[in-house]
Amino acid sequence: MDFELNEEQRMIRETAAKFAGRELEPVAAEIDRTKNRDLLKNNLTKLASLGFMGLNIDPEYGGTGAGAVAFSLAMTELGRACAATTVTASVNNMVAEVIQAVGTEDQKHRYIPAICSGEYFAASFGLTEPGAGSDPAALCASAVLDGDHWVLNGTKIFISSAEYAGVFIVWAVTDPQASRGKGISAFLVEPDFPGFAVGKDENKMGQIGSSTNELIFENCRVPVENMLGKENDGYRIAVAELAGGRIGIGSMALGIGLAAMDYATRYSRERMQFGGPIASQQAIQWMIADNHTRLDAAGLLLLRAAWLKDQGRGYSGEASMGKLYATESATRACHDAIQMLGGYGYTKDYPLERFYRDVRVTTIYEGTSEIQRMIIARELLK
Repeated sequence: MDFELNEEQRMIRETAAKFAGRELEPVAAEIDRTKNRDLLKNNLTKLASLGFMGLNIDPEYGGTGAGAVAFSLAMTELGRACAATTVTASVNNMVAEVIQAVGTEDQKHRYIPAICSGEYFAASFGLTEPGAGSDPAALCASAVLDGDHWVLNGTKIFISSAEYAGVFIVWAVTDPQASRGKGISAFLVEPDFPGFAVGKDENKMGQIGSSTNELIFENCRVPVENMLGKENDGYRIAVAELAGGRIGIGSMALGIGLAAMDYATRYSRERMQFGGPIASQQAIQWMIADNHTRLDAAGLLLLRAAWLKDQGRGYSGEASMGKLYATESATRACHDAIQMLGGYGYTKDYPLERFYRDVRVTTIYEGTSEIQRMIIARELLK
């Protein structure tokens, strides 16, 4: 197997790393502390100008066309610096890919260039509901046809980037008599559609700089031409496209874990105890060795899934393996990195407590670790 990256992939990874170090890292702590949306949106505009908001999107629609491997590499490098910015970019790419995969030509030309160019600061994925998280087939939001509009009613929760999104993909039940998961459709909703409102921003443990909001639909009128894909085919669309999103979230988590271990490893060379650097102690050496081994393996799993996607082959099980292993390995790495710093790691004077808060949710959103294990088992037992 050839593990060499091509020239474009290397360039994208290097560009992402330089941008993360120069633009994201200096403001990440402030965005986390203050929720400064202007700083966040400035980051997003710059990422769009570099082509990072549509890495796997055809240039015909304003994308970079670099593929899923390049996307994974970029999310890892950006994740090292600012999770709040990176999760926004990851979801943005996923939404653009959904529209590219199942949208009409009019929808593609109307929305994707705005998503990729930065005209929209972000795009959002409106699937989760209070009673439908890991089980999206249980969603209750409804859409009823009324002339040349669909009328949406219901609530969504935990929707990333909602405060500043230019378009939302929203799922709703269009055939309540259909069997489970079969009567759901997807719609493209703009923030100024009548009857649509963005609700409260969640008070979160981590990734504080990115907004996570409730969406409220009260007789929201959506033009019929804004149905995305075929009527009653929305559940299949959601399940299929979440696999690609898992590569993005796993890659971001990998970046957070690498940043935590890099910081702690440097610290261990400088921190003196028992007459020498703590890096000379076997307990610390094994933390470094074990975590870097796990993170390296996670990166390979993610790149395998991304490579399969680029080849047009099935990758759902591999994407779940990559997300599961990367997010859990990164969470362990952040835990051990704090342990290596001792009391200092627990303070806000050092970035490790932010890394730990930011990484924790990666085992929950885009499918919990438990859901990933179910998907992996299902693929293996076919």
